[in-house]
Amino acid sequence: MTILEFVLNNNDYLEDLITRSTYHSNAIEGSTLTYAETYAILYNDNSFKIEGKEPREIYEAINHKKALELVFNSLQNDDEFNERFIMKLNKTINTDIKDTEGYRTVQVFIQGSEHIPPEPEKVPNLMMYYIYNYNYDEQDIFAKIARHHIEFEKIHPFEDGNGRTGRLLINYELLKNDLPPVVIAKEDRVKYFEFLRNNDSNNLAKWLKELSIREKERMEKFGYKG
Repeated sequence: MTILEFVLNNNDYLEDLITRSTYHSNAIEGSTLTYAETYAILYNDNSFKIEGKEPREIYEAINHKKALELVFNSLQNDDEFNERFIMKLNKTINTDIKDTEGYRTVQVFIQGSEHIPPEPEKVPNLMMYYIYNYNYDEQDIFAKIARHHIEFEKIHPFEDGNGRTGRLLINYELLKNDLPPVVIAKEDRVKYFEFLRNNDSNNLAKWLKELSIREKERMEKFGYKG
């Protein structure tokens, strides 16, 4: 049984993974939803009342779940990894929040970062090369993921949702290679951003490997025997 098959066929772990991934990835970007609120939104727990939250935060939770399901479906169908897939992923993340169909057409800035992403007219070419290099990169899988994640975030190809899209792509590649996914916790936000800010792909790769090993141990508690 592959890891993807385990994920999709073990409902308890699937709910656990989707809830944690959604909660932490959105919290890294500033969402104030609690873990319990996130679960209630994703799995229609009507016994839990959610008050005083912005509609955007609720959409972000729902959309992230749908985007993660899109990753699963793409892997199941063995779809090609291309620009269309990345655009669809980002569009799903931003549904009912912001229209991000296609790459950005405006200059964007990354809050808290000295790095200024490239001008919008350069994005299509940069993403074309990004996809080509990604698909033909045969280095160690964690080194590949780390290097291309940093590159993706530097390009910042979309007006919104770049961080969430990039973190979903990390798990896309891990599951594609039959490796446990990772959940970057909101508590590790500063460490994670430091790796990005310093272009530190070596230490990011080591850290992602540690997180993947840790996730395998969690999966085993849900019955994984791989």
